[in-house]
Amino acid sequence: MNGRKEDLLLYAVTDRRWLQGSTLYKQVYEALEGGITMLQLREKKMAEQEFLEEAVRMKRLCDQYHVPLIINDHPAIAKKAGADGVHIGQKDQDLCSTRAMLGPDKIIGVSARTVEQAMLAQEQGADYLGVGAVFETGTKQDAQVIPLERLAEICQSVTIPVVAIGGITKERMGRLEGSGISGVAVVSAVFAQKNIRRSVRQLKEQAMQMIPQAGHERLLEISAPKDAGEQYHG
Repeated sequence: MNGRKEDLLLYAVTDRRWLQGSTLYKQVYEALEGGITMLQLREKKMAEQEFLEEAVRMKRLCDQYHVPLIINDHPAIAKKAGADGVHIGQKDQDLCSTRAMLGPDKIIGVSARTVEQAMLAQEQGADYLGVGAVFETGTKQDAQVIPLERLAEICQSVTIPVVAIGGITKERMGRLEGSGISGVAVVSAVFAQKNIRRSVRQLKEQAMQMIPQAGHERLLEISAPKDAGEQYHG
């Protein structure tokens, strides 16, 4: 497996719909300060060059906090930006060609909704799975909720880590306990909040209690930038 399992604990996925007069850069900065452990940059409507420029900026920011940056759906942009990996869906570029493009050391996550999809992704070399939607969500209008029993079945069928995604909030997170997941992917529970930093800390504490595993000790402390002088500047 590429990447560290513990980095999947609190996996934030960006969404510009929640900017509310702010900037995505500032929101990601606040999320990193709060302690997210992985970031996925998702841009469904942005032109490729603009997406690449944003990815490069986010990579520099994430590197200050030792947090992996994953690009949604675009292996070419992930490669050009020097991102840590990519996440692909069932309808995106296939995993084998994605691995050929990115090389053996990059993180590749794959969306899965069934045991069969999960096992195939593992066989083809996926590093982790994103499984959902586990709850109703407004983030993806076409997302269909899967039973929590199926989430547990998927976790039991593979040896690579599984991240639950879809409608996860601090009120709902406890319902995932015992499913076998290694982390939760959150969107509005981070980026739609007035106090992103505080919300992240609360979510992270919940996740650590629900998903105890080796390596979480280092996550108890809020990640500090590599260069204390390089802070957010607007």
